[in-house]
Amino acid sequence: MEYNTQLKKLALPEYGRNIQNMVDYCLTISDRNERKRCANTIITIMGNMFPHLRDVNDFKHILWDHLAIMSNFELDIDYPYEILKKEDLYLKPVKIEYSRPDMQYRHYGKTLEKMVQLATTVEDPKEKEQFILLVATHMKKSYIQWNKEVDDQKIFIDMYELSKGKIDIRGSEIKLPEMKDLGQRNNNNNTGKKNQQKKK
Repeated sequence: MEYNTQLKKLALPEYGRNIQNMVDYCLTISDRNERKRCANTIITIMGNMFPHLRDVNDFKHILWDHLAIMSNFELDIDYPYEILKKEDLYLKPVKIEYSRPDMQYRHYGKTLEKMVQLATTVEDPKEKEQFILLVATHMKKSYIQWNKEVDDQKIFIDMYELSKGKIDIRGSEIKLPEMKDLGQRNNNNNTGKKNQQKKK
């Protein structure tokens, strides 16, 4: 009795041993036209194994690349696509340079810092006040993800620094919403949405 562990290692295990055997047989066919017909049949079978991937871009191209890999790039046929080169298969991927935005306070994130800058440009006094309170509330929400509690004045001080002194509500009696209130409000909204979905 033969065990899979004793057989040749599969280049692409997801296709299974039978497909690999078909590819190995295709390599032994001497007639070039017959070999191409055999390869076309194998591609059809491979495609039928993963019908949910047929909408993927270049699905056929990918199958032909896989056929070449399973034949160890030794299958001599006229491929309908330019297939992957053997040397490219083992190339290390190019290192992706991640952006490291310069942030004064990482717990707020770059978007909130931009919102603070945007708040400084609002001209209408009433609209500016509302926008500042909105940004400050989001700052508080972001802050407590890192620390359990925060004093509103700490948020106002940070906003002053982020706005380079253009927004100064330090020492004011403005009260930002309690985070537990915000959490309760979100829970109520989510419950309402779930109830609406159930009614539908």
